[in-house]
Amino acid sequence: QVQLVESGGGLVQPGGSLRLSCTASGSITYLRLGDMGWYRQAPGKQREAVAIINSSGLFPNYADSVKGRFTISRDFAKNAVYLQMNMLNPDDTARYYCNLVALNRTYWGQGTQVIVSS
Repeated sequence: QVQLVESGGGLVQPGGSLRLSCTASGSITYLRLGDMGWYRQAPGKQREAVAIINSSGLFPNYADSVKGRFTISRDFAKNAVYLQMNMLNPDDTARYYCNLVALNRTYWGQGTQVIVSS
């Protein structure tokens, strides 16, 4: 089993920045082999992938809407994944979820709320 806990959300003005963190605990095998990512879900919308990074910490993939503004990174020593979000705009308002996919299993955190508003 794996547990994911997100933090770092909050209220930020347009143009501002936030850094989301996700700390994983549980089975070391899953943590080491899994691809990790960030998803978000805005009210009335489907959950969408924002950024995903593979088990080697290389070759991140981003949604077109966040390319050039968001950066995903992974710290294997801390079993953590981060999402640096810059140049935020109101369309980025959503609940952001951490995700781990490993050995045909998918795990989700509880999410952290991001609100971009003046």
